[in-house]
Amino acid sequence: MKKNLSISFISPEALPFVKTGGLADVVGSLSRQFKLLDLDVEVFLPFYKQIKEKNPGSKVVFEQLSAKLGYREIYFCLRKTSYQGVDFYFVDNEDFFHRDNLYGTSFGDYPDNLIRFAFFSKAVLVSLIALNSKPDIIHSNDWQTALVPFYMRKDRDVSKFFGRSRSLFTIHNLAYQGIGPSDTLPLLGIDYDFFTPGYFEFYGKINLMKAGIIFSEVISTVSKGYAREILTEEFGCGLQGLLQKRKNDIYGILNGADYSLWDPAKDNYIAANYNQESLSNKYLCKKDLLHEVGLDYSYTGPLLGVISRLAKQKGIDVLISAMHDIVRAGYKIIILGTGEERYQQALWELSRIYPDKIAVRVAFDDSLAHKIEAGCDLFLMPSEYEPCGLNQMYSLKYATPPVVRAVGGLDDTVIDYTQSPLRGNGFKFRRPEAGDFLNALHRAVDVYNNKDKWRELTVRAMSFDFSWEVSAGQYVNLYRKIIKGES
Repeated sequence: MKKNLSISFISPEALPFVKTGGLADVVGSLSRQFKLLDLDVEVFLPFYKQIKEKNPGSKVVFEQLSAKLGYREIYFCLRKTSYQGVDFYFVDNEDFFHRDNLYGTSFGDYPDNLIRFAFFSKAVLVSLIALNSKPDIIHSNDWQTALVPFYMRKDRDVSKFFGRSRSLFTIHNLAYQGIGPSDTLPLLGIDYDFFTPGYFEFYGKINLMKAGIIFSEVISTVSKGYAREILTEEFGCGLQGLLQKRKNDIYGILNGADYSLWDPAKDNYIAANYNQESLSNKYLCKKDLLHEVGLDYSYTGPLLGVISRLAKQKGIDVLISAMHDIVRAGYKIIILGTGEERYQQALWELSRIYPDKIAVRVAFDDSLAHKIEAGCDLFLMPSEYEPCGLNQMYSLKYATPPVVRAVGGLDDTVIDYTQSPLRGNGFKFRRPEAGDFLNALHRAVDVYNNKDKWRELTVRAMSFDFSWEVSAGQYVNLYRKIIKGES
């Protein structure tokens, strides 16, 4: 009998348990899709305070295991629960993970993040050994798990056990690299022999992202566009030279949208369900959203939506610079997200100045996110860079054409209506400047004001299919290539 392909995901976050960004959507959705394809799949996560509070019934698999980091033996409990057929394992250590936030506060990262996630990476490998699990592919994600392929190959305590397992490292966002002081290296169980530009050294500091790039068999990113961009100086974040050396091992696979969660025809969060034949119901969602955020619900002009991490990467500077012009044009805008304190304060101040035009919610609010996708007319993503992006895919499904900067996955998924009126599904601009962004937005509103063209555009937008089936199949093909040594 042919053995099922076995996959172990290692990730700092995953739905439905914990989320700060698109990585959680990807790991949660992809693992469930693999289960539907009859793959053996499991996911390892830290047992954060947020998970503990929401899921108190997880089963203890091992009461006490230990992972050695440098001279320290750090103990942890391994827990387990299942969701939609997928086994989720949690590394439980209160000192590292029982905190109010995952990675830090609005004022900065936790200072011991490198140690926290080095421990998590090592603890997962220790857990796999305790479970006597030798997966075909160990799939780690972003800098928080970038040490996994390093430990698999260089740590004597674990490397022998994983002789047949292969590693894939996915870069979801190259800008976050896990950089810290060089004296942290021995605390991670890494010899100073590796503190060279060819390994961990990065302008006098250590860089954990480099470990995933150097020591994994294959690297993937979350769109074809981003796979090309990270080889350039503009988007390579200082690692473009290293990535160039491994360019033949880099694959771009576009993330998918989970339409079991994001579909206006069956969304329980929104005021009225709708599809291409019942688009008039979208207006009911608009009125409900306006009422929800305290804006005039009789408003019939263009309603703009933003759901974003409040960070420079997401183009929040561009958005804030354009805000006065957006208000003067007569549009209303709703913004949902959390992030850097300076952006939170700037947006709050704008909403104070224009209380009848701008609504700001600094929060993680899944219900409101669905209402924004359904109730807004246009969705804004003026990102400086965007490895993949998911909200533009959701927006298309919800007949809410996106206005995006033409980078990464945004460029891969959005076709500009102005340039291609017979194929277009949204609006794009090239330069990360308020003027270019506003030009694209005004082009979009011009179409919005033409009812026939707008209906044609929104119906077409809903027809685009970015479901996980295609992406999952591409990952399976890549896994098989890695196992056969063909990648």
